[in-house]
Amino acid sequence: MQYIVITRRRSEKFSDSEYTPERLAAETAAVRKLYGEGIVRHIWHRGDVGGACLLLEVESEDGVKSALDRLPLFGLGMQEAVSIVPLAPYRGFATE
Repeated sequence: MQYIVITRRRSEKFSDSEYTPERLAAETAAVRKLYGEGIVRHIWHRGDVGGACLLLEVESEDGVKSALDRLPLFGLGMQEAVSIVPLAPYRGFATE
């Protein structure tokens, strides 16, 4: 099943300077690993605030949470999921 996950930086608790190049590189490496495993299908930076939108392919919402727990910024409490949305096929493409 696919999920759209909208995340945000917890800027009320962490300053921009705490998002160090090393932490961001570790986050990138972890996302790349999840991509290689077929869990992360797409990822975008948010254009409004710090954070990302991810398209994940996992079995359940628990799988979403498990994948996010593997990301360093989530482990440090610096990032949070604002919304986890399960996706369903668009019926408009059905032939019948």
